Amino acid sequence: MSEISSTPFSPEEIAAEGIKPEEYQEIVNRLGRHPNQAELGMFGVMWSEHCCYKNSRPLLKQFPTEGKRILVGPGENAGVVDLGNGLRLAFKIESHNHPSAVEPFQGAATGVGGILRDIFTMGARPIAILNSLRFGNLEDARTRRIFQGVVEGISHYGNCVGVPTVGGEVYFDPAYTGNPLVNAMALGLMETDEIVKAGASGIGNPVLYVGSTTGRDGMGGASFASAELTDESMDDRPAVQVGDPFLEKSLIEACLEAFKTGAVVAAQDMGAAGITCSTSEMAAKGGVGIELDLDKIPVRETGMIPYEYLLSESQERMLFVAAKGREQELIDIFHRWGLQAVVAGEVIPESIVRILFQGEIAAEIPATALADNTPIYQRELLKEPPEYAQKAWQWSSDSLPGCDYEGLFVDGVYKTWNEILLQLLDSPTIASKHWIYRQYDHQVQNNTILLPGGADAAVIRVRPINAKPSDCNIGVAATTDCNPRYVYLNPYEGAKAAVAEAARNLSCVGAEPLAITDNLNFGSPEKPIGYWQLAEACRGLADACRELSTPVTGGNVSLYNETVDSKGNPQPIYPTPVIGMVGLISDLTKICGQSWQNEGDIIYLLGSPSLSLSPSPLGGSEYLAVIHNTVAGQPPVVDFELEKQVQETCRHGIRQGWINSAHDCAEGGLAVALAECCVSNKFGAKITLDNDQTLRLDEILFGEAASRIIVSVNPNVISSWEAYLQTNLGDKWQKIGIITEKESSLEIAIKNNLSLINVKINNVIDAWHQAIERRLQG
Repeated sequence: MSEISSTPFSPEEIAAEGIKPEEYQEIVNRLGRHPNQAELGMFGVMWSEHCCYKNSRPLLKQFPTEGKRILVGPGENAGVVDLGNGLRLAFKIESHNHPSAVEPFQGAATGVGGILRDIFTMGARPIAILNSLRFGNLEDARTRRIFQGVVEGISHYGNCVGVPTVGGEVYFDPAYTGNPLVNAMALGLMETDEIVKAGASGIGNPVLYVGSTTGRDGMGGASFASAELTDESMDDRPAVQVGDPFLEKSLIEACLEAFKTGAVVAAQDMGAAGITCSTSEMAAKGGVGIELDLDKIPVRETGMIPYEYLLSESQERMLFVAAKGREQELIDIFHRWGLQAVVAGEVIPESIVRILFQGEIAAEIPATALADNTPIYQRELLKEPPEYAQKAWQWSSDSLPGCDYEGLFVDGVYKTWNEILLQLLDSPTIASKHWIYRQYDHQVQNNTILLPGGADAAVIRVRPINAKPSDCNIGVAATTDCNPRYVYLNPYEGAKAAVAEAARNLSCVGAEPLAITDNLNFGSPEKPIGYWQLAEACRGLADACRELSTPVTGGNVSLYNETVDSKGNPQPIYPTPVIGMVGLISDLTKICGQSWQNEGDIIYLLGSPSLSLSPSPLGGSEYLAVIHNTVAGQPPVVDFELEKQVQETCRHGIRQGWINSAHDCAEGGLAVALAECCVSNKFGAKITLDNDQTLRLDEILFGEAASRIIVSVNPNVISSWEAYLQTNLGDKWQKIGIITEKESSLEIAIKNNLSLINVKINNVIDAWHQAIERRLQG
């Protein structure tokens, strides 16, 4: 068998693989020679930010990762938490941002396929999908094309594979015009007795390639995901994978059947970096080596060279380590499901990845050099916040035009509070997302308890595969959350607010928050501002998770989310650390949604009546951005003691059956949250607020202070409810109104003063329900 021979590469060839000159020298030092083309490509993908987190790994170490319910934390394909009663939940979030920018349908579709594989690779059956999406302005034709393609891709893959898409979030902002964000989250219920891990073991054990065939699609996808988008990125369509959800459904069933035999020692999805990643990570985690023969790999294209085999990101493929002597048992299972399955290699004692091709060694690299002993950049943090942030923090509501009980002048035009509320409800970020989720099959598997749009979080029945629905009373709630404008203005406080709001969303359906998975979407860490945003957001996320006892079980880092314009200027996205959080519901009969349920129910506001925790509650608000075209101020500051009290009060009220609906006050503030409570069941509401003389009227109506939940309560239990409020929240609550008859009005007034808002419910519904369709229709 021939030894590897190679010659030095030119600077242009090195740069084409996304490798820096100093990194190339380190590769030469590690190997004791120059790499060949295949090896250079392997290092290019594995040393990309997407795979090795070389700029973010030092920051991730501060995350809390342990807790009483944590069974598997960071480092595996997905995190796993203990739900009790023998039930274990796997969950994870991943990004597919750059592929979705150049090929929206396949980029989004394969993002869903990839996150599902992370779940069933652990031995869990996927039970739900969520997403977190960011797009530019829908007035832009290219944004509309990307938006529609992404939604179609998500719905196609999820619907075909038979996993319900049950929730998520969607934001629209010019910051994402050139670089949309497509984050997909999945949940799965463990079916195997043992959690399947990725570390290879057992010298001489066979390595099996299973699933689909290998082609040239997705070439270099990990490197592509770790670079800024340019006008030339459309030429990178081969870096976008092509998925087959029907084949993935077979792969799910075959894998779960195979795992239950006990013959699988380790398993790894072939996601980013394909064969390169799966072989090196399995070898490194097990402290062993893997030898793989490319001639054994099933292909769907002819004439492929080792570089192409190793960097292909063809979908629906897995790598197994099997117990020696039981490989045929596994092969038979996959053949029965119509899938490829071959012995392509074996576990070897030397801790290397050795790739064979046509009887020769095509690549030979220490496994740790590819998987964990990779470059780390300790970057210097700015000594003070950047100029843009300091300037934004100087903003105050004094710069806004004066207002009265009717409204205020905006750009020389007088707008009433009614008109402003309807304009906010028409904002695509706030408006109904039914155009999106009606395309998703959110009821397949028959375990979706609260439908999309009906609550602040999705609720799924946790039902073992052979159990009847009537036998299962335990559920999980899940949500994705992040207000990127908050994080842009103050990454530390914005990240804390994202964690707090995710937990609040779960509490609003009656769930106990358990743990998070995060997707850190940022611009370039090589630029001082980009790194400051990333570092401060990680610090805020870590502090918030400790405060709320919601450990981090894993996630994804997606950096270099920047568009290079025609003049060569980078346009980074807003820093967007998306939080995916799961919670436990011990009794599915004790949950609630966000909509009013009964005329005559009493409406309460939980949380501090004062909005003075920040200089102005309008800082970073949707009102300020949409109505005044201004992004400035400080985001809400979370008081975690109050936050925990408010959430526990809400959960207790739901468990006691006192609360009939609960809804978090978020984008758009109190007035928008009240309107959202009205729309589904068309009940009106009559609201009277305290007259806080320290605040402007728009701050009262549209301010976005943290830790506030609107609940409606059966009037027959008021005495018990208010006694509990007094004990648990002290003066941090208000009785603010009553639910009125259907198709009436939303009325909001200040005590002892004139009405501020009086708008017909049908007008509210029209503005909120049709906003996205109106824009898609041109």
